[in-house]
Amino acid sequence: MAETVKNIALKDLHDFPENPFKVQDNEEMAAMAESIRDYGIISPLIVRPRDEGGGYEIISGHRRKYASQKAGIEKVPAFVRSMDRDAAVIALVDSNMHRENILPSEKAYAYKLKLEAMKRQGQRTDLGTSRQVVDKSKSADQLGQDADVSGRTIQRYIRLTELIPPVLQLVDDGLLSFTSAIDVSYLSPAEQENLYETMQSEERAPSMSQAQRIKQLSQAGRLDMDAIFTIMTEEKPNEKEKIKLHKDRIERFFPKGYSMRQMEDTIIKLLADWQRRRERANREHER
Repeated sequence: MAETVKNIALKDLHDFPENPFKVQDNEEMAAMAESIRDYGIISPLIVRPRDEGGGYEIISGHRRKYASQKAGIEKVPAFVRSMDRDAAVIALVDSNMHRENILPSEKAYAYKLKLEAMKRQGQRTDLGTSRQVVDKSKSADQLGQDADVSGRTIQRYIRLTELIPPVLQLVDDGLLSFTSAIDVSYLSPAEQENLYETMQSEERAPSMSQAQRIKQLSQAGRLDMDAIFTIMTEEKPNEKEKIKLHKDRIERFFPKGYSMRQMEDTIIKLLADWQRRRERANREHER
């Protein structure tokens, strides 16, 4: 594989089309920009020449590119690799899956992209002895071996790509469980819209058993808004009283791009600090 290292202007770097990994402008990004401003980029980006239009396509380093823009850097070091699109897709996914806190939606589309690329490679005869060559029987099981998960897990993640965007966002925010989301993914887009509307109005998500029943009604052709409302408003066993916070009331206190799960984790940490301060103040008062 031909490879060189060169400094490339940011204006000549283009995001990889269909990149499943999101670039969030949050505190971590701000820290990365500050580090790049002070020390430069320690690990070069990985890019490939674009098939059309000139410039380069980023394979690994979308976040470093964005952080460099924030830091006011005009050129960045990059490894330039000559590879076809399918090999680039596989390299992009593999270079990002080691990151912490990967969202379910990112895994879903990453697995789907890589599996499709691997299948296309298995159909080709012009790749010589490249280690990227795969047999035509390459499957979710084999992709699972690469990712150290089961083929069934791969297939279940890929099912999430059938969700409409607002429902998939609920999965990323931790407001809809992965298991329930799999069942919801079998609904038509219109049925998912109706379910999402009910979830928003009732401020609740379907349990695993509710999601299964909703799926069954859909497959039987008997799922309508009334059926969804009836299932979603029934009292759940052992349902505990909850404190509900509306996202639009609290998101202004957090960095842009924070998910509901990140907001919740931060709030819990702040409450824990507040409790410790109260306990310390009580002890000092008792002395």
